[in-house]
Amino acid sequence: MTTIDRQSPSARTAVAPRFDDVRRWAFERALPFWSTVGRDGDQGFVEHLTLEGVPADVGYKRLRVQARQIYVYSHASMLGYADGLVAAENGWRFMLRHGWLADGGWARRLGREGGVVDPTVDLYDQAFALFAIAWWVRASGDVAAIGWADRTLAAIDAHLARSDGRGWHAEAPHPAEAVQNPHMHMVEALLALYETTGAERFAAKAIEIADLMRSTFFDAKTSTLAEYFDQNWRRQPGERGRIIEPGHQFEWAWILRHLTRLTGADFADTAHGLFAFAEAHGVDPASGLTWDGVLDDGSPCDRTSRSWPQTEALKAHLAEIEFNGRPLDGRPARIVANLLDRFLDRPVPGAWVDHLDERGAVITDKVPASTLYHVFLAFSELLRLEPTLNAQLNQTA
Repeated sequence: MTTIDRQSPSARTAVAPRFDDVRRWAFERALPFWSTVGRDGDQGFVEHLTLEGVPADVGYKRLRVQARQIYVYSHASMLGYADGLVAAENGWRFMLRHGWLADGGWARRLGREGGVVDPTVDLYDQAFALFAIAWWVRASGDVAAIGWADRTLAAIDAHLARSDGRGWHAEAPHPAEAVQNPHMHMVEALLALYETTGAERFAAKAIEIADLMRSTFFDAKTSTLAEYFDQNWRRQPGERGRIIEPGHQFEWAWILRHLTRLTGADFADTAHGLFAFAEAHGVDPASGLTWDGVLDDGSPCDRTSRSWPQTEALKAHLAEIEFNGRPLDGRPARIVANLLDRFLDRPVPGAWVDHLDERGAVITDKVPASTLYHVFLAFSELLRLEPTLNAQLNQTA
């Protein structure tokens, strides 16, 4: 694996992301693999595989996994992947047949062949159902499916609305702890719905939740985004309230940049603050891997590295280049190299390892299907910006 000097990324070979390797991995390995081995006949998609690439029958399928795979294959079909729409439709029909609850909302877990295993209405799952709907409609032209988005939003308010009107509870019954993460995915989903439909109601709700994030989840003095709160949206006491996930800082930064792109709402300062803190304190200077956790003073508290924070770091860097005028340096190339060489270069083509310890050793026993959403979205962003990045590379050659 090529090591890239973060401080002096001057040579073209050090700053050029491996576009062809990314394209090959996504379209020749991962997409065919997960639409065959990762597909459960006409019953949607498998929950996870063993490290040998064999589907594991765990007795359930999380709705969020079905929704994420619907997104992936809908997006892939729009990028020219021939089998994408068929794969997306398989997940969509399975989700529709089995996921919707009689009193509204999507169930957390389904059986392998359908039926509800866990009827909990979880905000995280509802957000990904909305995200799947947006991309399914965009790819298929099935505009009637937008009605499911409105029904989902009504169910979220019915089951999860807070009495103070500030966001939602994480699940029903309502837990004692409030969390930011599903709100982030709600903004992402609402923006996808807005981009698909042009309906202002989706944009307005996305801005409302982003405003809550900026005023409540985010501390402008430290540029940190907390994860855990009490029901008054105060950070939890002790170390739990100080936990910062660099991956979420990067992810919010990317979402806020695109919120501004789509709506004109100005979140640039918040987006850059999130990015700058995560880049300064959340990245291992030796490996370039994004850590799983730091504290609000920037000190590492969890030096392990999951795959998804690497994808969010890539997206955030690309957004800084696209929207903030950041010059292309060696970081995107190093993040791509880490993804391709440390996480995705596996004996089973198209699979991955999801978690590494601080020495880079594998610390997982499965291949979660949910990871494909993160990797495919990040790689599709890289390939979308390939002409822009190549233009910068040519200027410095």
